[in-house]
Amino acid sequence: MRLRNIPRADAVLDACPLVIKEPENCRGNWSTDIFQNEQPIHIEIGMGKGQFLLTLAGQNPQINYIGIERYSSVLLRAVEKLETDRDVRNLRFICIDAANLPQVFSSGEVERIYLNFSDPWPKARHARRRLTSKEYFSRYDSILKADGQVEFKTDNRGLFDFSVEQLTDSDIWEITACTYDLHHDSGMCAGNVMTEYEEKFSSLGNPICKLTAARKSAHFNCIYP
Repeated sequence: MRLRNIPRADAVLDACPLVIKEPENCRGNWSTDIFQNEQPIHIEIGMGKGQFLLTLAGQNPQINYIGIERYSSVLLRAVEKLETDRDVRNLRFICIDAANLPQVFSSGEVERIYLNFSDPWPKARHARRRLTSKEYFSRYDSILKADGQVEFKTDNRGLFDFSVEQLTDSDIWEITACTYDLHHDSGMCAGNVMTEYEEKFSSLGNPICKLTAARKSAHFNCIYP
């Protein structure tokens, strides 16, 4: 994916106190050193322009949120949105590759992971790069609490089918909830917060797929098309 470079992005992010510059130094101490409370930590990987996470942070002051974005030019957009909402104190940003999650969070430090409209990496040789691959779920296993969850939404049916297959074949993970048409599933859509992509794709009539995964212990409940 080629992104337009924004020369001012690094300077703006460096000046923003909510962007953590050396997140590896916070490993194991996010609650005490950064948020200075014992509230649960939820992270979004590939947060894009930040609408989803900004909305959640505003709705849930009892939860700490961390937005993770690999590209500074994309994270810049989320920071600029935050400029108009300085009261959101339970939110931080970091600019890293998600492959480095175990270097940033310690075992059991994260309660929930959100994956929204992730890059599908459509070529078969790039399957390991997909955020719902077994390789990435191994990383999630190293940072999630025992009862932690992963929530995944996409309009890409191929990526969703791949994700279901990866979890179905897993010895560690299981799908605890699943739908192939989120906006027509009253149960799973309750309280749904839409991302910018979700608004765009659903307005075009594209069905949104969603699943929730946890370590094997919960009931499997899937609504098929």
